[in-house]
Amino acid sequence: MEFQQIRDRLVLAALPHVVFDGWSTKALTQAARDEGLDPTLAERAFLGGPVDAVEHFSDLADRMMAEDLALVDMTTLRVPDRVYLAIEARLKRWAPHREAVRRAMAVLALPPHGTVAMQITFRTVDAIWHLAGDSSNDFSWYTRRATLAAVFSATVLCWLDDESEDGADTWAFLRRRLADVGRITSTRKRVAAWLKTLPKPGRVFAR
Repeated sequence: MEFQQIRDRLVLAALPHVVFDGWSTKALTQAARDEGLDPTLAERAFLGGPVDAVEHFSDLADRMMAEDLALVDMTTLRVPDRVYLAIEARLKRWAPHREAVRRAMAVLALPPHGTVAMQITFRTVDAIWHLAGDSSNDFSWYTRRATLAAVFSATVLCWLDDESEDGADTWAFLRRRLADVGRITSTRKRVAAWLKTLPKPGRVFAR
């Protein structure tokens, strides 16, 4: 069995235990026992400790999001709708394990883990943009990911506390945030186009 598969199994098996024990060595060790594996394998699989397991959990979620969207024809959809579907698919899959996600965010919120938290968020939004068909290679590559990172993070927080039926409040919130981003982007493009029509400063002030 490949090392990544072992880590996948351990993370998934740990989810029920994380609810009670958090992302901890205890939860991961119990997961190994549940899978019929050597209990010491948990520590060897995640040498960085619980935060390493949380990082792998996010990576697994990114991969599963891509698998889910591979079953959806998005060729006729606008980019914002593709982004919406990607985020929706990612969160819906983990709805039964919302508390485990909450515990994961608590681990990442600790000061020593700030860099890991940023890396995890960046990888996720980068994966979402790729799934949405983004092929930019200029400065917009950065701005799009920074913008989506804010939208994604806010949506996750909304989702964690959402008690509405089928997460209706979360999906409405996500739609509004993406619409806001669309309006800002549209305005920025119009301003940029207008600025290009203006004479160069040197010509205005030339005598």
